[in-house]
Amino acid sequence: MSVKIVTDSSCDISQEEARELGVRIIPIKIRFGTEEYTDGVTLSHRGFFEKLIETDALPQTSQITSYEFSEVFRELGEDGDEIICLPISSKLSGTYQNAVMAASEAREKVTVIDTENVCVGLRLLIWRAAALRDAGLGAAQIAAQLESEKRNIHVIALLDTLEYLKKGGRISAATAFAGGVLSIKPVIEITGGEVALLGKARGSRAGNNRLNEKVAEAGGIDFSMPLCLTYSGLNDELLQKYIADSEALYKGKVEKLPISSVGCTIGVHVGPGLVGIAFYAAKGK
Repeated sequence: MSVKIVTDSSCDISQEEARELGVRIIPIKIRFGTEEYTDGVTLSHRGFFEKLIETDALPQTSQITSYEFSEVFRELGEDGDEIICLPISSKLSGTYQNAVMAASEAREKVTVIDTENVCVGLRLLIWRAAALRDAGLGAAQIAAQLESEKRNIHVIALLDTLEYLKKGGRISAATAFAGGVLSIKPVIEITGGEVALLGKARGSRAGNNRLNEKVAEAGGIDFSMPLCLTYSGLNDELLQKYIADSEALYKGKVEKLPISSVGCTIGVHVGPGLVGIAFYAAKGK
């Protein structure tokens, strides 16, 4: 009997990487007007931002249904294998509740964890779950470990534009206009399963410095645990600038910095130009 890991595409892990990890990704659907796409299957991250930049109205994403979870649980558990499901934070989507409903009705042995994360933070939990599974831990042990560790994950990001927060109704048009004129870069964090504004900086270099200040305030990075940088948009130019500006933080600590791109779930709210990092805070901090 083995342990199967299930998640949704809000983790921004590609289907190819998921197969390499031995993880099942259930894709979220996204609609631009009358056209519907499947995240990471019929629409790539780059393709999503190409469409997002060209459209005036924000696209709509749909939560994964309990039926979709049930079908996957049935398939993966038919040989008696245990299943761990790691969906997007319960405070960001009804997908979590649908997974819980499907698990409660399933004959299979399914444990659903409220990850309190999304995007690159959820990616770290999935990497960790896969590593623990490969080390021979059972589903109950993995779940307990993840529950213990998840609040030690920090996701901090710098936004390049306020335009998409305005389109989503999260800030006023006047605030977005003023922010654009003054080159204001908001710093956000996933905290308690929700997105929170940590502060603002004026200009990209100040923004990068502010990002690193927030990393330090969180307790610094535990480089013995998984970490990952992320970016949104058509290229990683702003992320590479951040890496160059932050050389002292990472040099000699890791052989290679893992990098991922943001998909539709968070991309629809932040737009292109996000630079972010997910990490475990250093022990004892």
